[in-house]
Amino acid sequence: MLLQGKKLLITGVLTPQSLAFGVAEHAIAQGAEVILTGFGRAKSLTERSAKRLKPGTEVLELDVTNPAHFPALTEALRQKWGRVDGVLHAIAFAPEDALGGNFLNTPWESAQTAFRISTFSVKELAVACAPLMTEGGSIVALDFDNRQAWPIYDWMGVCKAAMEATVRYLARDLGPKGIRVNALAAGPLATVAAKGIPGFKALAQYWGKQAPLGWSDKDSHDHVAKTACALLSDWLSSTTGEMIHVDGGYHAVGAPPVETVEAPPEGVSTNPTPQEG
Repeated sequence: MLLQGKKLLITGVLTPQSLAFGVAEHAIAQGAEVILTGFGRAKSLTERSAKRLKPGTEVLELDVTNPAHFPALTEALRQKWGRVDGVLHAIAFAPEDALGGNFLNTPWESAQTAFRISTFSVKELAVACAPLMTEGGSIVALDFDNRQAWPIYDWMGVCKAAMEATVRYLARDLGPKGIRVNALAAGPLATVAAKGIPGFKALAQYWGKQAPLGWSDKDSHDHVAKTACALLSDWLSSTTGEMIHVDGGYHAVGAPPVETVEAPPEGVSTNPTPQEG
């Protein structure tokens, strides 16, 4: 029971297809108590998913664009548990005009919205929960590795890169309190959020061809959830400020396997022609 007795706050559960749902499911199986967050009209979906996790699983209101919700969250958790051992940040959003090849035309207002929800909220959530993490603990932020530019991710990619930097600064400042902060960089998985990214399906199909361990939507949800639970446990007690990849090894390979590269037409040499001079 990797998480026996742990009290975990899990954000980002919308439907059972959400990555955060899988994390919550595995965490409960490993002995953790879990509270979810949701907001607005979508909160009813979170509450429905909570019932599928475990009867009585509570859902607290948290709109990360509302500053008043963070101190209210702190107080609700203090009254419910008195302490928090781990937090999963699984919240991201970018307006339509900030995605899909529109990078140069995205207005500041859309980029600002994406940054506030997807990046700044990690800091805000950490600040809200840190006072309750009196025995140390772990904060895990779900990520998509953005050390390079992706063809469809645009300003969400910028926000994720900034989130990775935020994780490092939080690790620096919260480490003396015994709080670890890490990013978990998953490969592409079919979730409600992913369906809103133009060209996502093509990226996911290509991923499995390049990842040394392969990549399947069915199994990889489970792999991501298990890794998140390991990070939330005490087993990685000296790991902080890291970006942990759960992507089948895609990030480590510079090109697809040779056999997937189209061969030149018969009779055409692949040797470069020497330059004259």
